[in-house]
Amino acid sequence: MKILGCIGILAMAVSMTACSSSNDNVTDNGTNTGNGTGTTSYVWTTDGGLKACDHILFSKGKEDANGIEIGNGDQEFVFTGKQTLKKGTYVLNGWVYIGNGAQLTIEPGTIIKGDKDSKAALIVERGGKLIAKGTADAPIIFTSEQAKGSRKPGDWGGIILCGKAKNNQNEMQIEGGPRTKHGGNDDTDNSGILSYVRIEFAGYPFQKDKEINGLTFGSVGSGTQIDHIQVSYSNDDSYEWFGGKVNCKYLIAYKGWDDDFDTDNGFSGNVQFGLAIRDSKIADTSQSNGFESDNCADGSPVSPYTTATFSNITFVGPKLDNNFVNTPDYITGGSYYPNNGSALGKFQAAMHIRRNSRLNCVNSIAIGWPIGLILDNQKGDTQGAATAGNMKLQNIYFAGMDAVGTDANKIYDDVLVTGYDADSKPIMDSSKKSFSSTFFLAQNGNKYFDKWTDLLLNNSYIPQAGSPVLSGASFTGIGSWFTQVSYLGALNAGDTWTSGWTNFDPQNTDY
Repeated sequence: MKILGCIGILAMAVSMTACSSSNDNVTDNGTNTGNGTGTTSYVWTTDGGLKACDHILFSKGKEDANGIEIGNGDQEFVFTGKQTLKKGTYVLNGWVYIGNGAQLTIEPGTIIKGDKDSKAALIVERGGKLIAKGTADAPIIFTSEQAKGSRKPGDWGGIILCGKAKNNQNEMQIEGGPRTKHGGNDDTDNSGILSYVRIEFAGYPFQKDKEINGLTFGSVGSGTQIDHIQVSYSNDDSYEWFGGKVNCKYLIAYKGWDDDFDTDNGFSGNVQFGLAIRDSKIADTSQSNGFESDNCADGSPVSPYTTATFSNITFVGPKLDNNFVNTPDYITGGSYYPNNGSALGKFQAAMHIRRNSRLNCVNSIAIGWPIGLILDNQKGDTQGAATAGNMKLQNIYFAGMDAVGTDANKIYDDVLVTGYDADSKPIMDSSKKSFSSTFFLAQNGNKYFDKWTDLLLNNSYIPQAGSPVLSGASFTGIGSWFTQVSYLGALNAGDTWTSGWTNFDPQNTDY
């Protein structure tokens, strides 16, 4: 009886810690059969009350080292191991967290389809790493699980990277719903690699106005490698940075719902070579912009400031559609309307900089937006930062706008805003041009063209011979990280960096 009692106590102790079980879906030679003959060990624990495991692949919720399902089927699941997904096609279920100390590596050519019912998302937590290093010939693709022809923005969640770099709110809760927090003091933190990656039809709104972006960065450090990313048909912003110091090259924002590049909470990294193209039928209720940039939500003068520098960006706005009208009757979502609670609105500005942001942009072009630049002073003193030289907006060409600049959100007239009344409505002096347009035209190298055709751009974004954007770039005073080129915008004449790995018609692609 004493021996049996000791055995019982030992068994109870084991059950209170990690437990492991043999894989019942893999044969000894690694063939996926689902008949319970395998021997791979899965080690289970808990993390913050969630089930956690050192393996990430399953079949119908059962352990299967050769399964095609990422996550065990729970709405939230924590991956704690180090694992490589071989090239293949997988389904992502629920919110899968790559936990502290874990690393998920994905081979080139892999396709991962986000499950719609579980609002699937892949979330890298502080201390975790995602190594998704595709190639130009074999990109890694995150897309909708829905059938060809029926994919919509917001079919699944998206990708979130979180790290230990600084932001101006200390520790922050990530936007979009997941449990994950981000922030710290290590600006060189490494959250992994995303290279030659496509992210399509992400942004599921788990609550009204609470969508995950296509690709979200939470305090991501400069040790992280980000290059050659295409985010298409996101149901919120294509890219959003909350603090951090990560550097990014070769980004494409294609036909997103809200903003193309959204920067907040002290993001101070660099971005070069960005192409943003809009669908004239898709704009957000909050007003869609190319850049939307805040220092923080209330515009407080807290550091680190949002001081990111963008160079060689091309914004292609909705007005290139000759039938475009900036009204709800026209902006209907068209065939891409997801009917998931996301509200439609109007297009606003290529660049909306507000709430004490000190965003920098150089060597760039924007065509066909209703407004070129808004320096918004409703919260904080963004215009004061511009006047003091704390913001660099130089060598930028605007073309084909209704207004070069305006001074307030949802104001489409190029008139001076002198302040705000007791109801927070802008007070305007219609006898004077806006601060924003006056400032823009006074900066070194900035020009405005009445027609976007004056820029001689093929397919609306590639310069042809003789284009004025083929010269005029300057990198003086913005640091040594940037690749020195002579041209403005994302592409040179004959440039090929968008070739091979991109897809501008993911709706009709067989995956």
